[in-house]
Amino acid sequence: MALYEFTLLARQDISAQQAEALVEHFTGVLEANEGKVSKFENWGLRTSAHKIKKNRKAHYLFLNIDATSAAMTEMERQMSIHEDVLRFLSIRVEEHEEGPSAMMRKSERDERGPRRDDRGPRRDDRGPRRDNRDSKPAAAPAAPAKTEGNA
Repeated sequence: MALYEFTLLARQDISAQQAEALVEHFTGVLEANEGKVSKFENWGLRTSAHKIKKNRKAHYLFLNIDATSAAMTEMERQMSIHEDVLRFLSIRVEEHEEGPSAMMRKSERDERGPRRDDRGPRRDDRGPRRDNRDSKPAAAPAAPAKTEGNA
């Protein structure tokens, strides 16, 4: 059996409990085809980068799956029919990542600290500028003389 990471986007107007029931339904499809879900994470209701089927937000759900390709094909077929599923992505991996996924690890993000202070001085802090207002303006160039033959 192969290992897969599976991400599912469900409609925004279903509740979190309905989203988890959706995962349980598709877990049953996998188990009927000799597959199993080794890890499930609910990433919550998140804003998408663009609208998907007229939805700006979606419930993001993540699964680590151990199943045959036939079981994955059947689950993907049923997901494409289901009206609550906006998008899904299955990726075959060599091994599953231990512990929480990158989306669930918030403590590492907090250690980064403020990024604005690391950039150095801002453009506004260049120091005093030269002020040419006190000096006399340069004389304007003389206008070319009009000649009668150039009309």
